[in-house]
Amino acid sequence: MNRSRILILMSATGGGHRASAQALQAAFAARYPDRFQVEVVDPWTDYTPWPINQIPRTYSPIVARALWFWKLLWLVFENERALSAVLRLAYLLCRNELRKVLQDYRPHLIISVHPLIQHICLRLLEQERVPIPFVTVVTDLASFHHGWFHARAERCYVASEAAADAARRHGLPARKVRLLGLPVRSAFTDALPDKATARARLGLADSGFTALLLGGGEGMGPVAAIAHAVARRLAATGTAAQLVVICGRNKRLRQALQRSDWPIPVQVCGFVDNVQEWMAASDCVITKAGPGTIAEALICGLPILVSGFIPGQEEGNVSYVVENGVGAYCDAPEDIAATVSDWAGGNQLPQMAARSRKLGRPRAAYDIVDEIAELVDGEAAESEDS
Repeated sequence: MNRSRILILMSATGGGHRASAQALQAAFAARYPDRFQVEVVDPWTDYTPWPINQIPRTYSPIVARALWFWKLLWLVFENERALSAVLRLAYLLCRNELRKVLQDYRPHLIISVHPLIQHICLRLLEQERVPIPFVTVVTDLASFHHGWFHARAERCYVASEAAADAARRHGLPARKVRLLGLPVRSAFTDALPDKATARARLGLADSGFTALLLGGGEGMGPVAAIAHAVARRLAATGTAAQLVVICGRNKRLRQALQRSDWPIPVQVCGFVDNVQEWMAASDCVITKAGPGTIAEALICGLPILVSGFIPGQEEGNVSYVVENGVGAYCDAPEDIAATVSDWAGGNQLPQMAARSRKLGRPRAAYDIVDEIAELVDGEAAESEDS
């Protein structure tokens, strides 16, 4: 049986786009193992010429060390004329290389999970006169670069009402806009362990308040300052509490925290591949405003304390958390500690947890690939009829 070929286009600007692409790929494999061959490709890095292929690699250093510059870039490219001019130039410089993507993979359908892919790819398909269906999966929750939206996309899958409204404002008819959630890793789609089971597996105390502090994949930001402030404040309340700090790949941070003296039990980890268990074991999470982490925390029913955000694409996520009543925003370590302490000693956590679960969409990846499978079937039927 010949399998239909699906190409997922992403860009390695942060981990969220890749995570969503891989979640969709895994969902196709789980739901339709014999029907689809799914490949994930970064066209900017893998196919464009130097120096364009180096641009995605500058994202993490800029975000880590020069947020002001990233905010400036975001504001410039929020201007539709400026973005269109840049994309036209990029297309002229890269069209021959990008044409190779189509030649190498010969897809029956293309999925984009990055805002700077739609316009160039659709222009290429039009000029090549290749009738390949193209869909977009928007991986932001509340702040949306206009590059996400293109009226010629067959479908636009979004994760919030705000995203659906933005898509319609940018000219997509309502029939093309589908609110199904943000695709997350299959570990969050499968049955999660209950709190007691998760704590037992992870070596945590089986009772008491548990706060989870995430430093992201690279352990960026004032993680150490937040950890020490939260531990001190929880110890001062006399509440039975423990803290988990996940430092990502930041070995120096992990070692420094492991050498520290703590007034409450603190477990320090490096990069982990079972964050779903740590979330299941916790009573709240402290994290920057990444949409993927927020979506995962909602599935786990966790109140969310947002400790920072990347200007531009993550700003709206703060409002999303606060306005939906699933958490709070603080960026100063002592204020973060005070909020966590209030949560530990108060009675608002169950209500926030319930609202989180209501917003969570654990089957988003499966729902999206089911609809895409129907779209592929419909295109195949039309081809046979013609």
